[in-house]
Amino acid sequence: MTETEIAAEIPNEVPAQVASAIPSVRTDAIEPAAPARADRPLPPGGPAAVAERVRAALGPVLPEQGRGQAAFDELAALVVAETVHASHPHTAAHLHCPTLPVAVAADTLVAALNPSMDSWDQSAAPSVIEDELIRALAGLCFGDQATHPGGTVTTGGSESNLMALLFARDELIRRAYDVDPAEDGIPGYAAGRLRILCSAVSHFSIARSAALLGLGERAVVPVPVGPDHRMDPHALERIAARLVGDGDRIVAVVGTAGTTDAGAIDPLEDCGRVAHKYGAWFHIDGAYGGALIFSDVRRDALHGVATADSVTLDLHKFGWQPIPAGVLLCRDRAAFGTLTRRVAYLSALDDERAGYPNLLDRSLRTTRRADAIKIVATCQALGRSGLDTLIERCFALTAHAAAVLREHPDFELDREPGLTTVLFRYRAKHGDPDLVNAALRRRLLTEGAAVIGRTELPIVSTADGAGGPAPSGSLRLKLTLVNPETSSTDLDRLIELIAAAGAAEDQPR
Repeated sequence: MTETEIAAEIPNEVPAQVASAIPSVRTDAIEPAAPARADRPLPPGGPAAVAERVRAALGPVLPEQGRGQAAFDELAALVVAETVHASHPHTAAHLHCPTLPVAVAADTLVAALNPSMDSWDQSAAPSVIEDELIRALAGLCFGDQATHPGGTVTTGGSESNLMALLFARDELIRRAYDVDPAEDGIPGYAAGRLRILCSAVSHFSIARSAALLGLGERAVVPVPVGPDHRMDPHALERIAARLVGDGDRIVAVVGTAGTTDAGAIDPLEDCGRVAHKYGAWFHIDGAYGGALIFSDVRRDALHGVATADSVTLDLHKFGWQPIPAGVLLCRDRAAFGTLTRRVAYLSALDDERAGYPNLLDRSLRTTRRADAIKIVATCQALGRSGLDTLIERCFALTAHAAAVLREHPDFELDREPGLTTVLFRYRAKHGDPDLVNAALRRRLLTEGAAVIGRTELPIVSTADGAGGPAPSGSLRLKLTLVNPETSSTDLDRLIELIAAAGAAEDQPR
């Protein structure tokens, strides 16, 4: 085919199927994306049925001859029909948010221009925009406690946590052992002596990061939590003292600002005090609750954030951004020096001396999308107060859901919500409560009626921080409310759907 023929086959406008799944873009809007509401939050039938329909409709992925616009139209219709819709009010399982129109517009702009953040001559303006975004967010986190803050936009909390613990590991090894780990790795005499302290309910990415960094998952020492799922600062102090007394080195203390299940925020100031007392890096995993830096009302919940060496944010959760939109902030940008590399085709030294920045010290990735642009577009369109408004709507919805479940005869509210996650269970009258609650959730998924979450509580935590098996009756259902466009009526209807599914599953045997 000639270039003209190829161009004629490429879609040059948004098909109707796609337009129905995204909003009309209004850069002055503070509303999340509000497409014409899908009939269902997810396709019915469960995994096997969805897979069968998708494979049947998809056809050959790489046919010998392309079909142009018709192929795209069919693919778009298939994806819209067979995908979970984050904007539906009955999609309430995960930290999976609808997107803001302005963010969708900016994301589309970036896709069209396709800049890459691995060198200035592939990006230009986006590298400056990211710098300014990091400066603004670091100012909200660290205030005047950071004179040279640094940071980067990441794929999410897992990458941010990995980078933070990499910086922590390298800083400790250089200081304690006078070894450059980037050149020589972890000294043999340090192996098995390096520890990371975090709460027993911290995100799994902390342990996985320890494994990837060569420390091993056993390097992660869980600290007991109280009934409110917040780290016990006295236990943290005792464990830290014991480890140091035994000759171990504490690489980092990780405080969680918003646990995935209970939305608990650790006592960050106490965590930071212990970390710095023992010469450890203090990292805050704020992938969920870190967005409270935008809030006038709720920012105090993050008291102590300014003392952190690094902070994780995830703005594709509380931030209403298209995935991905993670952020890692560091109080001192020198921490990123461990990533610095120079290669002739991307970062020649004479170019750098002439004022062309070396972007290879900003990320674990080389080719990197300009995701800062959609975040900046959102920040400028809404302002901090606009983001605060959306956050408060989610908190109001959470309070409503908790109140309804508290009074509903068919449900038991597990605890008062910490952030915008509501934990509860159906009161089974005939069957095992765990089996009934698990089955009612799957029923809703199979029917395509609702997407609600599940977890196991309470987390059993022994005095040394080790977790035990979850006891019978520990399964809880979960509503994660990060869609400000959901109404109280939507929530009432969702709760009744859950009650009906529970009644259908809880039959006398």
